[in-house]
Amino acid sequence: MQSPDGDVFDCVLSHLQPAFDHPLLKGHKPLDPPERPKGNETSETEEIAESFQQWHDSGESCPEGTVPIRRTTEKDVLRANKLRRFGKKPIRHLRRDSSGNGHEHAVVFVNGDQYYGAKANINVWAPKVTDPYEFSLSQIWVISGSFENDLNTIEAGWQVSPELYGDSYPRFFTYWTTDAYQATGCYNLLCSGFVQTNNKIAIGAAISPRSSYRGRQFDIGLMVWKDPKHGHWWLEFGSGLLVGYWPDFLFSHLRSHASMVQFGGEIVNSRSTGGGHTYTQMGSGHFADEGFGKSSYFRNLQTVDWDNNLLPLNNLHLLADHSNCYDIRQGRNGVWGTYFYYGGPGRNIRCP
Repeated sequence: MQSPDGDVFDCVLSHLQPAFDHPLLKGHKPLDPPERPKGNETSETEEIAESFQQWHDSGESCPEGTVPIRRTTEKDVLRANKLRRFGKKPIRHLRRDSSGNGHEHAVVFVNGDQYYGAKANINVWAPKVTDPYEFSLSQIWVISGSFENDLNTIEAGWQVSPELYGDSYPRFFTYWTTDAYQATGCYNLLCSGFVQTNNKIAIGAAISPRSSYRGRQFDIGLMVWKDPKHGHWWLEFGSGLLVGYWPDFLFSHLRSHASMVQFGGEIVNSRSTGGGHTYTQMGSGHFADEGFGKSSYFRNLQTVDWDNNLLPLNNLHLLADHSNCYDIRQGRNGVWGTYFYYGGPGRNIRCP
């Protein structure tokens, strides 16, 4: 199927998808739906509408028993900085403050407990990415292990990545690693691991419509949680659409639970503009204090506990490691629960 943005999607028989190339998944069949966390209702507000996927504009979807997979083209592979790293995040020395490695964040996180999932609604924008090897993303991280070499993460959100997709559209993405982004894991379905169960959602597809400054706002609901029965980590998109799952045996630390959950934005600053900070935007490209309709937000932040209950976040930490370039501001109210605004323009007078 051809999407209006030029992508081609193949409907692949479920049992022939990339996940089942994994030696531990050979001969397996996709699992039945898991038990959803209790308290799984998101309040909707009139001024926000739900985004979906652009390839659906043609009115087509894949038949039952198949899953839609974005076709990787020769151009996609040739754009990769290093061929063997295609579909992977750059290796970097991971530190919580991320200074000096080109990755900059504006995030909130919780740690110090055992977490079995995370949920949020994420405002969708199309931030400008000014270098082909930079990206701008907004996502949920479910994390365990140490930041040195055995970090386990499950990640989902939207990203603008010219290197990966060849365009500037925000796209629904997933990621996983078990060794701090070194050899394991990948984006989307570009390696074996994530098992897709949905015939209507395409991972890597452009999200549409997008929010506009002082205009209509759109967001996507995402939830990642550990199925209490089988232990696998499931992903839900929008209003109750199960996308698929990461089998628990892919992981070491995340096989039992997460020790940290993080929400927010990340960009890569390659300093390609004459050594100065990149102009790549995070979120809407506007700072947090501009508020609704101008700044990007996450709302209804929740985590999942050991008994499969959704809970509001407590003891939240905020981190903006380059706050003159991208910042963050948190709040709480009856409609949005725990929420925050985040982002920024990148290079400006205070961020040279």
